[in-house]
Amino acid sequence: MTYDRLVCANCAAPVSEGRCPVCRASRERLQQQGGLFGHFSPVVLAVLLIALIAVAVLLRQVG
Repeated sequence: MTYDRLVCANCAAPVSEGRCPVCRASRERLQQQGGLFGHFSPVVLAVLLIALIAVAVLLRQVG
């Protein structure tokens, strides 16, 4: 999950702005949990998966 659309329950501001200590802590936690693909949106990951499948199909037809 990305934090750019989350709203803080403490200060009602976007978590990505980090206005209060709760926002900053949540932002840090989400950044650490992101891992390798955490910075990509689900749409980008889906497009990458489709592209990978298309390349695999093309390689199978060629070889």
